[in-house]
Amino acid sequence: MKTKLILLFALFVAASANAQDWPNINHYSKANENLPAPSAGEKRVVYMGDSITDFWIGNDSTFFKTKPYIDRGISGQTTGQMLLRFREDVINLKPAVVVILAGINDIAENNGPSKLEDVMGNIISMAELARANHIKVVLSSVLPAAAFPWRPAIDPKPKVKALNQMIKEYAAKNKFIYLDYFTVMADENAGLPKNLSKDGVHPNLEGYKMMEPLAEQAIAQALKAKQ
Repeated sequence: MKTKLILLFALFVAASANAQDWPNINHYSKANENLPAPSAGEKRVVYMGDSITDFWIGNDSTFFKTKPYIDRGISGQTTGQMLLRFREDVINLKPAVVVILAGINDIAENNGPSKLEDVMGNIISMAELARANHIKVVLSSVLPAAAFPWRPAIDPKPKVKALNQMIKEYAAKNKFIYLDYFTVMADENAGLPKNLSKDGVHPNLEGYKMMEPLAEQAIAQALKAKQ
C-alpha cells in the first residue's frame, strides 16, 4: 500500500510539473544557457518545430554539426506551445534566420481540436515576433500526411492542404520566404511515400536528405531578402 501511494504521489508531481510548463520552456534551458552568442559574421539559423524538427538532428546530425544551425524541435508540440517558448528558444539565441515548421500536431488534435485560423494565428505571431527582433523568417509548409498512426479517425489531408495555402499566401503578402516541402514530397495520395517515411508522418534519412537542400535554398533567399 505504501509503495502504491509513493508511486501515485510521484506521478502526481510529474503531471503537475508538466502542467506548469505546458510549452516545455525548460526543455532546452541548459542548452540555451551553454550556447555562446553568435560570433562575428555568423549567420545563425534556428529550426523551430515539433517532432519532425526534433528528429532531424538524430537522423542526420552532420547537417547541423557542419553549419551554424540550432535544432529547437520538441516532439508532439502544437503551434501554441511553440509560440510560448519562442523567446527562449529563438529570439534569445540571436539567429539571423528562423525556419518555422509547425501545424501538423494541431491538425492531429494533440491538445484538442483547434481552428485552422487559430493555428495560423500562432504561426503569424511567431513570424511577427521574429521580424520585430530583426530575424529573417522562413515559413515551411506542413509536410504531407495521409493518416496519423496515433489518431486513425482523423483525415489530415484537407486541413494540411488548407493550412499550407494559408501559410503560402501570408508569406507572399508579408515578404517572408515560403519553404514548400509538400509539393516535392507528397505522393499521389497527398501523403509521405514509404521511401521517405516509416509511419507516413515523420521523414526518414532519405526524407530529410530531400528537405535539406530546400531548407538551405530558402535560408539563402531569406538572408538576401528585405523582410
